[in-house]
Amino acid sequence: TLDRILRAADSASRQLVERVRVAYLGPPYSYSYLAATTRFGEGVELVAAGTIAAVFQEVAEGNVDYGLVPLENSTDGRVVDTLDMFARVPAQICDEVQLPVHHNLLGRCERSEIREVYSKPQALSQCREWLATHLPTARTVEMTSTAAAAQLAADRDGTAAVASREAAITYGLDIIAENIEDRTNNITRFAVIGDHAPQRTGKDKTSLMFEIAHRPGSLADTMAVFKNAKINLTWIESFPVPEDRTGYLFFVELEGHQNDARVKKAIAALSRRTLRLEILGSYPRASRPV
Repeated sequence: TLDRILRAADSASRQLVERVRVAYLGPPYSYSYLAATTRFGEGVELVAAGTIAAVFQEVAEGNVDYGLVPLENSTDGRVVDTLDMFARVPAQICDEVQLPVHHNLLGRCERSEIREVYSKPQALSQCREWLATHLPTARTVEMTSTAAAAQLAADRDGTAAVASREAAITYGLDIIAENIEDRTNNITRFAVIGDHAPQRTGKDKTSLMFEIAHRPGSLADTMAVFKNAKINLTWIESFPVPEDRTGYLFFVELEGHQNDARVKKAIAALSRRTLRLEILGSYPRASRPV
């Protein structure tokens, strides 16, 4: 609570000096909105974007100072749309936010009357066991965001939404069932993108994206760079190169700052083994929420 108060005070004071604009996957009271207010407070100007691609575009065109996009979930893993945009649009990660996500079943009817459940694909996936057990005959319908699902559920009979408690309050919905996520420790990690390099803290991580030759042993040879430099990797994901049937991009997060001697040496060695290498940014490691 104190952290949120301090962030709000900092946000308000910065707005007195400069107008800070932050794009997020909207509409208001989506989980991306909640992550944005957690990181920046409510004193900044929040700009709702219809898609993750639109958030990247707002940043690339200089319309906003920062963008906030979901990166991975502790239940479902990577967010494909975000990785795809890193592959397509130049972007720098300057911070991360970890948000505990508690899903609720929202509506204006009894549970027995629900015929359809609306939400974002990731939210439906994170509640699939609960939905299968408690609403086995209800049809699930994918939406662009949890908040958009809540808006729709407010206008249609026999429908419900999987969304946040804040969305229930905003759109005048009842909480039919709370905390319906299949895993209680359900956390989504968000990346803050923008042309702002944070100061080195000594407790940083660095994100890289690279492409390697499509031949036997090339990945093992590449990963040996980090082993030889005694650098710990905290995340690795592979992703198909856009418009290429055989190539893959690898997203890697490692402990340390890109200006640390060991990390600089490893990146230099990595550049000699890759077809494409991009440093997506160095930023403070977020503590895992409890």
